Amino acid sequence: DMFSGIVEEAAPVVALRREQGNLHLTLSCSFTSELKIDQSVAHNGVCLTVVGIDGDTYTVTAIQETLDRSNLGLLKTGDKVKTGQELGVIYSDPEEDDRTVLHFQIHIVQGHVDCTARCTKVEEADGSWYYTFVYDSTPGMVREGYTTVEKGSITVNGVSLTVCNSRPGSFQVAIIPYTHEHTNFHQIAEGSVVNLEFDIVGKYISRIMTYGK
Repeated sequence: DMFSGIVEEAAPVVALRREQGNLHLTLSCSFTSELKIDQSVAHNGVCLTVVGIDGDTYTVTAIQETLDRSNLGLLKTGDKVKTGQELGVIYSDPEEDDRTVLHFQIHIVQGHVDCTARCTKVEEADGSWYYTFVYDSTPGMVREGYTTVEKGSITVNGVSLTVCNSRPGSFQVAIIPYTHEHTNFHQIAEGSVVNLEFDIVGKYISRIMTYGK
């Protein structure tokens, strides 16, 4: 049998640590053993990246913008947070007497680069970083789905990120310390050229709207 589902749990906060404008949250959760570093987990509906795992606890980082837009900054030790793993598929292997869970992110990264973009600004903000990128945008590209939307997904140099301050031909992304250190974002500066892959879901919707009339 095969079905998709989301693993959810009310996980208690066991530790909170402020670092400049960032808040590192450590939670105890029964599915911690299934998590991986750099995986996304929802917390009260807010998608955060796993930056550390220790036994049955894991740590995620919320930047100041996330704290300003959500209730995560109000959390105290002992509070329970509704957590949810990525969408997954559970299947039974006839060769094995167990069930295996395959997890995949809602943002599908194909590895098919659409175009390049140039970094025009790097701003440090309370321990996190905001990168601004510009790319050539034409009406034809937009019709094909080569565009960004606010809080949508974009892949920059293979890193899946959330868009902020989306504009025609430009966007920003917010980078937490873990991503800054463990990807090549710490080498990206004003003038750097990066690869972009736009969200495949947006491409499909654009194609349907253009040719499905």
